[in-house]
Amino acid sequence: MSKENVGIVKAWELTVRKSQAAAATATKRRANSIFAVMSVAHVDDDDDDEDDGNAGPGEIYHAEKLLSNGDFYTGQWADNLPHGHGKYLWTDGCMYVGEWHDGKTNGKGKFCWPSGATYEGEFKNGYMDGKGTYTGPSGDTYRGSWTVNLKHGQGTKSYANGDYYEGEWHCGLQDGHGRYQWMNGNHYVGQWKNGVISGNGTMIWSNGNRYDGLWEDGLPKGNGTFRWADGSFYVGVWSKDPREQSGTYYPSGSMASVDFDPQKVFAVDLNDCKVSTGEKVPVLPSQKMLNCPPVVEGVFKHSKGNDGKSRRASVDGRVCDYSWDSDGDRNGNTIPRSMVEGLGSIQLDDSDMRIARTRQRASRIQPVKRQGDTITKGHKNYELMLNLQLGIRHSVGRPAPATSLDLKASAFDPKEKVWTRFPPEGSKHTPPHQSCEFKWKDYCPVVFRTLRKLFKVDAADYMISICGNDALRELSSPGKSGSFFYLTNDDRYMIKTVKKAEVKVLLRMLPAYYNHFRAYENTLVTKFFGLHCVKLTGASQKKVRFVIMGNLFCSEYTIHRRFDLKGSSHGRITEKPEADIDATTTLKDLDLNFIFRLQKFWFQEFCRQVDRDCDFLEQERIMDYSLLIGLHFRDVSYNKDLHTVEARPSRAQTPRGNGDTDSGMGRFSNVEADQNLLDPTRWASIKLGVNMPAQAELTVRSTNCESQLIGDPTGELYDIIVYFGIIDILQDYDISKKIEHAYKSFQYDPTSISAVDPKQYSRRFRDFIFRIFVEDT
Repeated sequence: MSKENVGIVKAWELTVRKSQAAAATATKRRANSIFAVMSVAHVDDDDDDEDDGNAGPGEIYHAEKLLSNGDFYTGQWADNLPHGHGKYLWTDGCMYVGEWHDGKTNGKGKFCWPSGATYEGEFKNGYMDGKGTYTGPSGDTYRGSWTVNLKHGQGTKSYANGDYYEGEWHCGLQDGHGRYQWMNGNHYVGQWKNGVISGNGTMIWSNGNRYDGLWEDGLPKGNGTFRWADGSFYVGVWSKDPREQSGTYYPSGSMASVDFDPQKVFAVDLNDCKVSTGEKVPVLPSQKMLNCPPVVEGVFKHSKGNDGKSRRASVDGRVCDYSWDSDGDRNGNTIPRSMVEGLGSIQLDDSDMRIARTRQRASRIQPVKRQGDTITKGHKNYELMLNLQLGIRHSVGRPAPATSLDLKASAFDPKEKVWTRFPPEGSKHTPPHQSCEFKWKDYCPVVFRTLRKLFKVDAADYMISICGNDALRELSSPGKSGSFFYLTNDDRYMIKTVKKAEVKVLLRMLPAYYNHFRAYENTLVTKFFGLHCVKLTGASQKKVRFVIMGNLFCSEYTIHRRFDLKGSSHGRITEKPEADIDATTTLKDLDLNFIFRLQKFWFQEFCRQVDRDCDFLEQERIMDYSLLIGLHFRDVSYNKDLHTVEARPSRAQTPRGNGDTDSGMGRFSNVEADQNLLDPTRWASIKLGVNMPAQAELTVRSTNCESQLIGDPTGELYDIIVYFGIIDILQDYDISKKIEHAYKSFQYDPTSISAVDPKQYSRRFRDFIFRIFVEDT
């Protein structure tokens, strides 16, 4: 190694020592023990150059890389990326030793922080993922399952204060069944939700007292029994609000009857039962990967050094001294640009051409525009919008007693509806308004108010979204059913006009629908927030019925592609010129050119939930529903000439060269989006079907016939954020659908049409969905 490089290595070692010295005094001993194993192997420059020159594409060899920002890597190397076993050292004192794959930590390894914290276990695509042990600088230790940097699955945690938890975790928090032991001897066994005691469980104090019953937000709430060590007990409904508390105290045989105040349990007994928050992971390994020049593809720009050597600069402007060129092989031979683009002068067979065309269709995205036309004065539905907003403001704002989640059967009676008249001059219960007189109907108001409570919808926010100063937006064209759709200005809610028959279906299935949502928090079925009717007075006496639903695509991420999938093929293709297809176009089954790869935990949860939801819909005799999917591509670029956005694969089959920077393609900076995804405070928003990181693999059909519903995978992967849910659940298998099935069965393959028996529909739907969603292995 040259004298200059030796000097740089010494400077790096000095920087690491300074980082170590700056660590907290309490963790100094642990930090020193970690960095004692750090060493920089010195090799002769000529040998290193000789290895680089002789290594062929895909060949693994040993390399040492000293980066201009001070970072250092030593280990196995292939195709200008860490690949195999290696050690990476950052100038801030962080270190990773373990397995790499295509420039990302992948396999078993150990990550160390300068604070003394360590993680040892499995990694996947740069994330802590699999089985692993994290030990914090203060002594907190977690052993168990991880998913995308999150404690997820079964695991145990020993806290520095002596507390201990063993059980289930979800997105970094205790969730499910678990046991928590306090250092003082108290312990709890039961259900958890989002890191707090919630559900059914038992608390046992070290003095022999115990509580068995329901909990909410870490406190007894609902039916429960408190028993004292002497045998006395109190049975009743528990609440921190004395007005909601009721029950009976039963003294032991040796005690005289006395009055007992249950509030003492909240004020005294539970004071020693605070759940420790524990330590937070400092800088995440995956965040370090973003700042690691040779690792993350697509966060570098090309530049030329003073010596004319090609370099890549990271998004924060730092330049690394080695070349990571993708338009030439290791011996400097140029790869034809036609090969880079997959098109051009070289001869391609039919399969290559199909892949190239599919890639072009899949990756090209028209500029995203805001959906719908704002309903302003003069619009044909302006008065209808005013009526709708007045009615909802009246329904939601009307005083109502607090309701329990345990509803009486009478609340679900289809006859349970409230009519209200809205004269323009106002009345005792309604405000004056500028619209014509109308009548307003609320269907099963208690049920939908309770559903909104179950969905954690704040009444004031709900009213502001729908009834605020901002107008609704009408989607440009009605759906196939003839229904019209309206979006709130904040995109949170969608309002859909429905037929009388659909209202009857929803009211009929409402008890089962309500119980399904109570039982399965992660259900993918559409959320309904209200069912209403506007009846216009005058000669027309027109009735407009509508349902308020959650908008699946209300997201901070732009939705680049959307699909409506049923698992059938007849008529399931978008009849639209390719030039007119944009990000708001809903594509269908035969337009689908991806399969979706989910992490193991999410894939298993997805399969379980799809089965539950399909069983529910089948029992309710529902068919013709769809899985609505929205994709956000995390790596996109903008073509200034064509004014289009193009998705970039995370691992492409064909290389991309430096010449891309001269083709009019300007990078969209997705670093902020990536940081948002890596921000631990945002992980709680990742749920089944919402904000889910995943990968989409490009597929291509070998033929254009409908028999091949799913194309063949190409190995080309795109990093995505995916959203999905089951929609259109108000169509039962009535006489019209039976006639449609009989008629179309004479003309087409009966298995290819949508109108089939609910049992057959459910089976076909599942088979299809489980083929396009697969486990990421």
